[in-house]
Amino acid sequence: MAQKMLKFISVDKKMPSKREAEARVEDFDEIYQEFSQDLATEQAARCSQCGIPFCQVHCPLSNNIPDWLRMTAEGRLEEAYELSSATNNMPEICGRICPQDRLCEGNCVIEKGFDSVTIGTVEKYITETAWKEGWVKPPTPAAELGQSVGIIGGGPAGLAAAEEMRRAGYEVHVYDRYDRMGGLLIYGIPSFKLEKEVVERRTNLLAEGGVVYHTNFEVGKGATLADLRERHDAVLIATGVYNTRDVQLPGAGLNNTVQAIDYLTVSNKVGMGDTIAEFQSGDLDAKGKNIVVIGGGDTAMDCVRTAIRQGAKSVKCLYRRDRANMPGSLREVNNAEEEGVEFVWLTAPEAFIGDEDVTAVRAVKMRLGSPDASGRQTPKVIEGSAHNIKADLVIKALGFDPDDIPSLFDAPELGVSRWGTVQIDHRSMMTNIDGVFAAGDIVRGAALVVWAVRDGRDAAQRMDRYLTQKRSGMERQFQAAE
Repeated sequence: MAQKMLKFISVDKKMPSKREAEARVEDFDEIYQEFSQDLATEQAARCSQCGIPFCQVHCPLSNNIPDWLRMTAEGRLEEAYELSSATNNMPEICGRICPQDRLCEGNCVIEKGFDSVTIGTVEKYITETAWKEGWVKPPTPAAELGQSVGIIGGGPAGLAAAEEMRRAGYEVHVYDRYDRMGGLLIYGIPSFKLEKEVVERRTNLLAEGGVVYHTNFEVGKGATLADLRERHDAVLIATGVYNTRDVQLPGAGLNNTVQAIDYLTVSNKVGMGDTIAEFQSGDLDAKGKNIVVIGGGDTAMDCVRTAIRQGAKSVKCLYRRDRANMPGSLREVNNAEEEGVEFVWLTAPEAFIGDEDVTAVRAVKMRLGSPDASGRQTPKVIEGSAHNIKADLVIKALGFDPDDIPSLFDAPELGVSRWGTVQIDHRSMMTNIDGVFAAGDIVRGAALVVWAVRDGRDAAQRMDRYLTQKRSGMERQFQAAE
């Protein structure tokens, strides 16, 4: 190991080549090039193989990162892939979009003074190599168990659960209201971070393994939750959260003030070749416009960088705190700045100006006061600081809340928390309805894709336990009848 690893003392951290900003803003292709084998091996060898791997501790999936880094450094890529995929149903996706600077890489023990290992990029390299070499296989079970599972929501939580349940031998049906599987991986995240072919390759693999997809299917319209419960031995609710938060400000009803998810969904659909009226009319096209995005999370970063690529005249991001307190990935902030986005720190909207269409955002400057209950400094308005920022299109990226699932699913008996999330017993992950489970953002609130994958895997384990007990009971009844 001494020859292969511990090279952080002599080898500098390197990322894959990043396309120049002037070139990458002309398209929606991913901005990072692939690692070469030599570079991936060299960077993996920077791992210190520490006794307490904080990278693994701070990974929601508890990925065995030090071991697959060592295997990569030793050229044992197929073994590295097997170990990586043992805990992660979507390593090629998490390698691209996880905020590694806040998770594994941000907690690398060599980060101080030497820079962290480029964990996410090596993870992506391992999995892309696995796809090329044919090591990635559909989830085919050893035996069919004769029970079926219905999964509501084709996003990362639902798909992770679907793969695990199919591999265990269950008949799996995934229901989704959109025309493609993938959820926010397809419609929420822009292609320059996650090309859609990467997601479709994964969803196609599950279909090859026998997972059945029902697209354009809205529970509550196509069937109620009770209908699906009768149709399947167990049901998982994994819809995510898409109810966008809004601001109650003067002028909030003006034309050309839109929600981030609507803007990103249309952009992604256009990128996949769909004809969208709102884009053709220019309502959700940033070309030639002064764009103002309100918010500081990763969704806001997706919006500002999309607007740049659509040919916006200017793009400003208003955030009420400073750079150090921004919730979004700093890597994304840096990429956005390189591409021409202007961040207006310590600034918050006060009103939207215009007659019918928005023409400006009246904003006020902020200062950071004492910490609140979360430990973050509370923004305070600086009196007399109001000023107008020109805007032809305002995009609100203020986060998401749960939909009213009981009403949508025609299931008033379904229990919800005081935050509107679906309530579960966290040991069994079952709702108050027997055989109905829930996982992902619809339980924990809006969170990272990697947490959704973790929740989907956990839910599959709990459903398997429930269905195994159900089979055992049926077998005992059959034996008694004999």
